Amino acid sequence: MFPFLRKRIVSSAIPLVFVVLGVFFLARLTGNPVDLYLPLSATPEQRAEFSADQGFDLSIPAQLWNYLVDAAHLDFGTSLRTGESAGGMVLDAFPVTLQLAGVTMLLAVTGAVLVGSLAAYRPNSLVDRVASLLSMTAASIPDFWFAIMGVLVFGVGLGLLPTSGTLGGPEIWILPVATLLIRPFGVLVQVVRGSMVTALSAPYVKIARSKGAAPRRVIFGHALRNAVTPVLTVAGDLTVGLVNGAVIVETIFGWPGIGKLMIDSILQRDFAVLQAAVLLTAVTIFALNILVDVCHALTDPRVRQAVPA
Repeated sequence: MFPFLRKRIVSSAIPLVFVVLGVFFLARLTGNPVDLYLPLSATPEQRAEFSADQGFDLSIPAQLWNYLVDAAHLDFGTSLRTGESAGGMVLDAFPVTLQLAGVTMLLAVTGAVLVGSLAAYRPNSLVDRVASLLSMTAASIPDFWFAIMGVLVFGVGLGLLPTSGTLGGPEIWILPVATLLIRPFGVLVQVVRGSMVTALSAPYVKIARSKGAAPRRVIFGHALRNAVTPVLTVAGDLTVGLVNGAVIVETIFGWPGIGKLMIDSILQRDFAVLQAAVLLTAVTIFALNILVDVCHALTDPRVRQAVPA
């Protein structure tokens, strides 16, 4: 296990380094913050003073060095917009995104296991065909289109659901969760069905059926246990995608998570907050990928045995 884990950590850390460097340079392509935060009537002296206070008067290599040194000490500077700690703002917003992603994946996995298992138990039946059609449709719908249609129909047209913010009851979760849920649910139904069809055709399942075992026991007590490995792997990858792809949903629904914070920081050229947000997101995705690989290795010994010590 340890050679496998070591190899995965090293291979996953390389993209993390490129992300940290990339966000530093790409953020500065958005323009000079001096032009945004000072009025047009600002004198050259005022512009120079602002640049010196924020460290923008230094060369790019010097700014990069300062950023890396400060980040190593978990100091990400202060926000140009609010004057608050950039790290504090990111830590306040990130749990909101994790809650949204966690609720979404819990519902997606639970629903997909039920629907996919029932579809696999009777292949080519009406239930199987309907489940396959709906899951393929769900996996093909773009998130942003579904979000816009949800706002248009249920928010503006019918006035049943709120379209932004997190203040209120459970109804505030419906549109954001439904938007994030639809694609993972569609993908997982297909994965569960495929794995369960293979597991249900195994000899031990046929023996259980011949002994008169109840369908529920055959599906969830025998077949699902051996079909869970690919489901866990895909679910882990989809969870990573939810954390990384919540930007669109949070922006459309005004959800105060890390995605919306990134967009606001880009528009306001708030480099410190943007860098801290991207770094924390990258580290989280890095940790989730490692966790997915470990779970895969634990459930399938062939994975860890294939890595030389």
